[in-house]
Amino acid sequence: MIVFEHLTKSFNLRGIRKVVIDDLDMVLPTGASLALLGRNGAGKSTLLQMIAGTLRPDHGRIVSDGSISWPVGFGGSFHRDLTGAQNVRFLARVYGVDTEELEDFVADFAELGRHFHMPVRSYSSGMRSRLTFGTSMGIPFDTYLVDEVTAVGDKAFRRKSQTLFRDRMRQSSAILVSHNTEDLRQFCDAGLVLEAGRLEYFSDLEAAIARHEEVMAAPRPSLA
Repeated sequence: MIVFEHLTKSFNLRGIRKVVIDDLDMVLPTGASLALLGRNGAGKSTLLQMIAGTLRPDHGRIVSDGSISWPVGFGGSFHRDLTGAQNVRFLARVYGVDTEELEDFVADFAELGRHFHMPVRSYSSGMRSRLTFGTSMGIPFDTYLVDEVTAVGDKAFRRKSQTLFRDRMRQSSAILVSHNTEDLRQFCDAGLVLEAGRLEYFSDLEAAIARHEEVMAAPRPSLA
């Protein structure tokens, strides 16, 4: 269960305050895998970072009774000057999992070759995504936060990522951001739509997708 209590987040853009989450009160159900939908710039990645605890809200708080991953696809949890292997070993100690097992798992899954032992600052965005996805999937979480990462890599790697993610969803839940509605239909059973600082919950995924399509067809609102 994830609970939002009077959650508010805004950014100052050229002297103008843009609100992306506006006094949000909501309880997300336990065990549901949720599609998070919204326009580009609506605040989906911001919301994931706040749920993970990597970004502080302006006001309010988020309460959870289970373990939550960092936002997979967001490289902020990884130190740019450490190698991929060093980052993996550090996170293994933080989350209390076997260091060697996690390092071996990520090295095999991410297919980074010699780059696994090179600084993360030398990685392409796709390589960072493969590293973060592999590391997250190697650690057991109650809820995985995933931001478009199953689209990374060639067809074979995407298939491998989707198979692994599907396996994790047998015991865990997720909040998944993707522009590919077929991915959402494959992995999610309910949906959230973020628009103009407001978050709507739909127990029926198709209703969430229909609402998102309605939002996308409307003019973009001005938030200040």
